[in-house]
Amino acid sequence: MISGNNATGISPRQLFLTRLAQTSDFPLALEVERAEGVYLHGPNGERWMDLISGIGVSNVGHRHPRVVEAIKSQVDNYLHLMVYGEYVQSPQVRLAEALAETLAAFETPDGLKLDNVYFTNSGTEAIEGAMKLTKRFTGRTELVSCFNAYHGASQGALSLAGAEFFKQNFRPLLPGIRHISHGDFEDLEKITGRTAAVVIEVIQGEAGVRVPTSAYLKALRRRCTEVGALLVFDEIQTGFGRTGTFWAFEAFGVVPDILVCAKGMGGGMPIGAFIAPREVMGVFKTNPILGHITTFGGHPVSCAASLATLRVIQEEGLPEKAAEKAALVRSLLVHPKIREIRNQGLMMAVQVDDFVTLKPVIDRAIQNGMSSLGVITDWFLFCDSAMRIAPPLTITEEELKKACEVILASLDGLSDGKIYASCS
Repeated sequence: MISGNNATGISPRQLFLTRLAQTSDFPLALEVERAEGVYLHGPNGERWMDLISGIGVSNVGHRHPRVVEAIKSQVDNYLHLMVYGEYVQSPQVRLAEALAETLAAFETPDGLKLDNVYFTNSGTEAIEGAMKLTKRFTGRTELVSCFNAYHGASQGALSLAGAEFFKQNFRPLLPGIRHISHGDFEDLEKITGRTAAVVIEVIQGEAGVRVPTSAYLKALRRRCTEVGALLVFDEIQTGFGRTGTFWAFEAFGVVPDILVCAKGMGGGMPIGAFIAPREVMGVFKTNPILGHITTFGGHPVSCAASLATLRVIQEEGLPEKAAEKAALVRSLLVHPKIREIRNQGLMMAVQVDDFVTLKPVIDRAIQNGMSSLGVITDWFLFCDSAMRIAPPLTITEEELKKACEVILASLDGLSDGKIYASCS
């Protein structure tokens, strides 16, 4: 048996590096013993403020009491019962209804409602389902996505990715994928009668928080409608209050044909979904029967946690507060090394000159947790010269002020009052 610093003397960190598959040669390797609200706590008294929400997941903070209560209550009833779509499970249907209610005011150009929900285990799986749905419904095979887009790491979702360095060593991938530049009006001509769908992030995340104009998204919507292509909005990072409205698309006056969400919807539990009109989703039922299936998608415990998360976001007015808190961050993070701050609500990118400038800043802020309070930030997959800031929406103004103090000190080359020549 192996637990903690076990009898063999193997530390959890050593086991992490030798027994868990690694995704890079330089993982953060922070050992976390417990988490609460915006804080992570290490086994030796370390304390960090999570300013990235586990990459957009913990929108209501870590272990929100209502989420934990919902999980415990559902565990007392049942766990997995049957593959998705066969049994009537209260957590699934209650969450689906709540999601439909958030979309009740919106109609697609065809006058249809986004009222039918297919649950998955993750955002990547939701993208895969949406890709299949668009091909099946339209009878077309071409998909259009954006340069510097990120939609997941499975082979289908990776095919949509718009950064060649990230996918070149996994080719061949799916054929029939075309790319356009996010925000470029001229590129909309590449969407044609061969296009099944355009899959696009409302706000580009891993490109470094690139916010389009309403005019662009409206032009995109018109083009898709003109040629009969479906418009798929990827709100995996932007949904559930992150950008100042419950769904990011609300701020732009454009409604998609299919909506994809995950990350922040689970309160820390794994869940994703793609949402479409019932008339569209219905094509999965025939030719072939069971056209899209999943074993664990819509797990009852995850659905219970998600419904609690949704209610917390709504009842505490967290989307509206996100804009106010973002304005506070913008007012505090003023420094000669900061070139600009891009944001929509609490989805923020703090731009500096380059990765060489940014990486030590991130490291110093984290190291501060060894002696007082550390702050966890990150960079973006396709923009390593900008700092990612996306804290739990529940973060207080006082916590934001303290986090900004640590970041500013780190920009000055300070950590716990000391100068660090390098932090690798």
